[in-house]
Amino acid sequence: MGDCIFCKIANKEIPSEFVYENEHIVAFNDINPTAPVHILVIPKKHVESLSELEDKNLMAELLDGVRLVTKKLNIKDYRTVINTGKEAGQEVFHIHLHIISGRPLKWPPG
Repeated sequence: MGDCIFCKIANKEIPSEFVYENEHIVAFNDINPTAPVHILVIPKKHVESLSELEDKNLMAELLDGVRLVTKKLNIKDYRTVINTGKEAGQEVFHIHLHIISGRPLKWPPG
């Protein structure tokens, strides 16, 4: 998608320091963090949301990316969030998993 900011980050058209990268996914720090640790894990391939993600291998890559990032950074306690759709809080329409940590997290969020 030509104007997708996450596609541009994944394709290295916009400079970003990756916390993790492999053939299928990248992870980087959120520019508007909600906690001391706030990392986004995204596929390199454009997929608008979880509702549009039909590739089970890519699903596994994204979840494994969360596991690998948290292991690499020695993050023991964290929340993983996937916002799907505008009313659910999705702001960038390229699927992304949030890794949020570094402070006590309550439920419901707030």
